[in-house]
Amino acid sequence: MISHRVEVSPRAYEVHIENGLLARAGTLLAPVLRPASRLFVLTVPPVRRKWGKTLVDSLTKAGFNPRLLVMPEGEQHKRLRTVEQLTEQLSRLGADRNAVVVAFGGGVAGDVGGLVASLYMRGVDFVQVPTTVLAQVDASIGGKTGVNLTVGKNLVGTFHQPQAVLIDPLVLSSLPAREYRAGLFESIKAGIIGDAELFEKFEDKREAILQREAGTVERIIAASVKLKAEVVSADEREYGLRRVLNLGHTIGHALEAETSYKSLLHGEAVAWGMLAVVHIARALDRLDAATAERISAAILNLGKLPKLEIRSRSVLKRLHSDKKTRNGRVHFVLPVAVGKVEIVSDVPEETVLNAIEHIRRLSN
Repeated sequence: MISHRVEVSPRAYEVHIENGLLARAGTLLAPVLRPASRLFVLTVPPVRRKWGKTLVDSLTKAGFNPRLLVMPEGEQHKRLRTVEQLTEQLSRLGADRNAVVVAFGGGVAGDVGGLVASLYMRGVDFVQVPTTVLAQVDASIGGKTGVNLTVGKNLVGTFHQPQAVLIDPLVLSSLPAREYRAGLFESIKAGIIGDAELFEKFEDKREAILQREAGTVERIIAASVKLKAEVVSADEREYGLRRVLNLGHTIGHALEAETSYKSLLHGEAVAWGMLAVVHIARALDRLDAATAERISAAILNLGKLPKLEIRSRSVLKRLHSDKKTRNGRVHFVLPVAVGKVEIVSDVPEETVLNAIEHIRRLSN
């Protein structure tokens, strides 16, 4: 088992990664949670059908009496009304201050589950058991919770760190191909930000990754988690270094909102966002042409991205509603080398518009 520690106050926690780990989740959680803990597993129907029995049996064998909460699947349900419905369910099930919310699903279940845990009874304990690539390499680590508003993504949320994160890469075998590939874009993001060796795996081991070869996938998940854990440990609340994790997200979030969260998976939006900031970095002469081509090729070689049915100026307008905007200035994370990025706030609007136009044309 590979473990990475996230050093945050007032309490550090472990992220455990291992093929087959789900079957012993209860054994791993027993020493972490309080003896009187009452577990409420928040999940979505497909995850419950495929993996629910494995997790519930493991928790039961460890002495817990888990109860299931099932929320609808999909980004469109990542709203405050879902949080209200789930907290009402917790109350009806008799959840008290000893409740532990176990988010068992992808990024939506993790974000919503974390927000529910942070609000119910003014805060109860929380565990992440992510079941998608995106959630395993990114969303489950760092304590960010949140739901969407009509005007933008993740604009209502909290920081609420989990007690533990349990990652079983084998559960990725049941993901649809498109969803699996979409999550890989968050992993390659980690390589671009600060791990050139991880990035090179996407170049050298592309077929093994796409074919879901168990050992290769476990290694890229673990490397991505290591990068995320290090960044979060250095900057829990995103005042400085943690902002580098937003590579591709500023434009990506605007694309998701512009398309009403219907045509793009989150990882696909991030992929288009990364291609856009590569274009911006080239335009500002912060990235050489050969490296720009290398990064773009690695992203595009993971699979075809959906066509962008957008109006570029509408996307540009949405950027100013992004939560990463500071004092009215939009900040972009720009790649300057493989494994190195910079945060820039003085990008001319016309350069941004050209980058959005570039990815729109590229998608046709």
